Amino acid sequence: MSPLLPRIRPGPDGKPSPQNDTAAAFRAFDRDLAAGPRPWTTEAAGFLSDLFDQLAGSRDSDQVTGRDDPLHDALARGGPFRRSTCLEIGSGTGLFTPNLSAAFDTVISIDLSEQMLRQAAGRSPIRVRADASALPSADASVSVVVAIDMLLFPHELARVLAPDGVVLWINQLGQDGPLYLSSEEVAAALPGQWSSVEAAAGWGSWAALRRHPVLPDRRTTCGGSSRPSRRAQGGAARGLSCRGGPGP
Repeated sequence: MSPLLPRIRPGPDGKPSPQNDTAAAFRAFDRDLAAGPRPWTTEAAGFLSDLFDQLAGSRDSDQVTGRDDPLHDALARGGPFRRSTCLEIGSGTGLFTPNLSAAFDTVISIDLSEQMLRQAAGRSPIRVRADASALPSADASVSVVVAIDMLLFPHELARVLAPDGVVLWINQLGQDGPLYLSSEEVAAALPGQWSSVEAAAGWGSWAALRRHPVLPDRRTTCGGSSRPSRRAQGGAARGLSCRGGPGP
């Protein structure tokens, strides 16, 4: 289980309640996509791009006060973070970009919807229309990936993230949200071993996930076979070499 920090930001009154059937369908899609059984297709990308293009005009007025509590709490307690480059995936109209810009030197806002990015013109200085399944970033090039109510493309997140980087996974409405995944589900989908810290905040929740460092393999190859190096074996290895005779 991930360390669960105590809640310090209570939820305000008036929490929105997504339509249960729609939210459940999106959660099932997200889980299957993250875990691998469901492929990401150009049809799915086109459907969501068109959907959010239609929603862009009313998006800001639909996002009522209280949704930014999880992000504020994550930035305050999920660190430490390197200030360099933050990749904001699913940035929408840029409602949360100013908060990220205050925390990081560079924020790159990525969204699939052209109209959402147009609405973000006054908030997001660097906006890129791209599919999160094929991020336009080099390997290990960003210090933080922020995903707020996003579909999870685990291998792409892990690819662009620096070895000491952090994934901030944020659900504005917590378990009621249409794209909610627990920190355990996110960590299980990401390649490699990850640890996380998480908390509930406001109406939602957040998790900060860090990759475990890959330790070097302390093995030597001797005649086509592998065995632990003399340092790893300690005293038992003294006097042996890969030639099979006495060592130096």
